[in-house]
This record gives sequence, C-alpha cells and structure tokens, in this order.
Amino acid sequence: MKIGELAKQVGVTVETIRYYENEGLLHAALRNPANNYRRYDSGHLERLIFIRRCRTLAMTHNEIKVLLQARVQPDASCETINELIDEHIHHVQARMSELKILETQLIELRGQCHAALTTRDCGILRELDHPTDEPLAPQETASHVPGSLCHADKISK
Repeated sequence: MKIGELAKQVGVTVETIRYYENEGLLHAALRNPANNYRRYDSGHLERLIFIRRCRTLAMTHNEIKVLLQARVQPDASCETINELIDEHIHHVQARMSELKILETQLIELRGQCHAALTTRDCGILRELDHPTDEPLAPQETASHVPGSLCHADKISK
C-alpha cells in the first residue's frame, strides 16, 4: 500500500509516518522501481498501530524503541518491560501531581478578580505583576512527559 493509504488506515498523517521512519521507529519502506513510490506492507501497518497505541499512552520514542525491540525477542524475559511501565506510571503520577498544583494556583489566581472590570483594575493582572516566592523557572523533576512543568522551557519536537 502507498503511504497515504497506510496513514488513513492508522489515523495518522503522512508526515507522522515519515517522522517515525526518520526516528527509527518504523522501518523504511521499499520503493517501487517503476514509480519510486514507497510500498508499505502489513508489517508496517502492525508496527505503526503498535507505535500509535504507545503514543496514546504518552510513551516517549525511547520507551517505544525498547518495547519494539522486546517484540522481536519473544523468548526474553519481560522484566525490562515491567520496569519500563512501572517507571512510566511513576512519571504519569508525577505529572498528575504537577497538574494538581497548577490547578490550585490557577484557582487562586482566578479568585483575584470577581467581576468584569477594566484591565487596569483586573486583580488577575495585578497578581501576575507581583513576584512570588515560587521560582520563575520550572524545577527539574523525574518527569519525562512532554509539556509537563519541568519541560516548559525545554520543549522539543
């Protein structure tokens, strides 16, 4: 099948497939000698479905690579897989804790303005103008989840 057909079947963009190929998550497709189109097979489809499922669980590319490697070693122990998932659970729990703190801060901030006033009198803007005891930059944590507070200044691809 062509790349567009594969993308449609899995529910991703063509660019995502090319990106996964560049990242080494998906093996490059063979090219049709007659027209140089990439030709994908059922193996690509299965692997892409697996990758997509991992991404819906917010796994990093490195975690997915470990899991993909484990899939080709059916007789190996799954201890490393269990450890990977345990660590991922820890990261998700840390992110949930960060989000709860953020929610509390936003609720407190929202409490600074109880009516529609002019912006010069807005309690939220006034509160944001004042320094707090909190650090200006997010703190390093064990989280690896993109978009988490510890990644706010270091967002990558």
